[in-house]
Amino acid sequence: MKHHFISALLLSTILQVNNIAAQNSYTLEQLCDSAISHNAQMSSARYNVEAARQQRKEAFTKYFPSVSAVGVWFNANKEMAETQINASDYIPQELGATLQQSFPPEALAALGNPITIAMMKDGVIGAVTAVQPIFTGGQIYNGNRLARVGEVVSQLQLKLSENEIIKTTSEYFWQTVSLQEKLKTVNAVDSLLQVIYGDVETAVQAGVAVRNDLLQVQLRLNDIELQRVKINNGISLMKLILQQYCALSDTIFTLQYTTDQIAQGESSTDPNQAVESTAEYQLLQKGVEAAELQKKMAVGKNLPSVAVGAGYTYHNLLDNDHSFGMLFATVNVPISDWWGGSHAAKRADIEREKAQDQLTSNAEMLKIRIHKARYGVSESQQQLAIAQKSIDQASENLRLISDRYAAGTAKMSDLLEAQLLYQQSYDAFTDAYSHLKLSETELKIAEGE
Repeated sequence: MKHHFISALLLSTILQVNNIAAQNSYTLEQLCDSAISHNAQMSSARYNVEAARQQRKEAFTKYFPSVSAVGVWFNANKEMAETQINASDYIPQELGATLQQSFPPEALAALGNPITIAMMKDGVIGAVTAVQPIFTGGQIYNGNRLARVGEVVSQLQLKLSENEIIKTTSEYFWQTVSLQEKLKTVNAVDSLLQVIYGDVETAVQAGVAVRNDLLQVQLRLNDIELQRVKINNGISLMKLILQQYCALSDTIFTLQYTTDQIAQGESSTDPNQAVESTAEYQLLQKGVEAAELQKKMAVGKNLPSVAVGAGYTYHNLLDNDHSFGMLFATVNVPISDWWGGSHAAKRADIEREKAQDQLTSNAEMLKIRIHKARYGVSESQQQLAIAQKSIDQASENLRLISDRYAAGTAKMSDLLEAQLLYQQSYDAFTDAYSHLKLSETELKIAEGE
């Protein structure tokens, strides 16, 4: 039960599609992918993921022995070790009597003079050691766990950035779609008014209609032209925004979409399960886990540490080459550190409790966000259904008023008002559909899909 203005709307739509067939055409998914690939925020988040991955690998190396080498060469202005020895002090009396009989007096007198001994004026020292930690109070183990948590956190933050870009791109996309659909409606209404204007002009010339009717149609045509200018400007601006945000080559493109009625239905996902699958909730969980590990590391710093090692050393300090190897073990017991370390552990425990409270509180807020998003989708579906009924009613009303005007039983103002209601019903449908698609995007993000 549609009138010829429906045909005009379809014809206008077909002509527009034919005129832009050669342009680049993008779906919402393609624009989202492009925005994600080129967005600076996403690039920074990817770098953070890679940095966290390298930090995890760095932490893993702490399980292996620490190998170090040192080399020293020195040349002092004098020997570093020097002493004097008086040989007569070390000769027993029995040996002294024997020497008096065997050596001349001059030689025996020389034994009473002190002898200077000096060494290590220059030399070379080289050493290689390998130390394997055996027990470090759990710092290496917990440090590796903390590094893995950091990597997961960076990936979740990357997901949050991706969700934000998808949401923003969807807003820009459906705002542009809304304007384009309104432009189609304006063009269809303009075509209808042009037909009415021609009919009224003919009637005025024939003397069966007053000129005031023609002026009313002309004013309505002027208003339609002003709307077209504003909508075209809005579309141009939105395409510029999409071009910049999605890294498109130019603004000469079209958008692929449909405006089919969407079936109503409630989400069957349990809110508690939905919350747990969101990146925000998982981030809060990782915050609690990280706080717990930091507490363990704070405690571990105050525990004894045990390590074993092996080394090889070379030197020529005594003017001859000498080298040796050795095995060793070390035990380090922090004693005075317990004073400050106990407070550090308590502070870490407070941070853990704080993170747990944030998890509990924000989890409830995330559930509320899911319910709000579901209500938004349901409300948008109802608005869309009402808008569709309004189109049918406005179309039928316009048909009846058109017939009555042709029969001379309705005024031009009635016809133009019916035409305005018809346009408004289509605009309301366009707005409702765009709002529904945005609500669906928000629901998917809220439920962690």
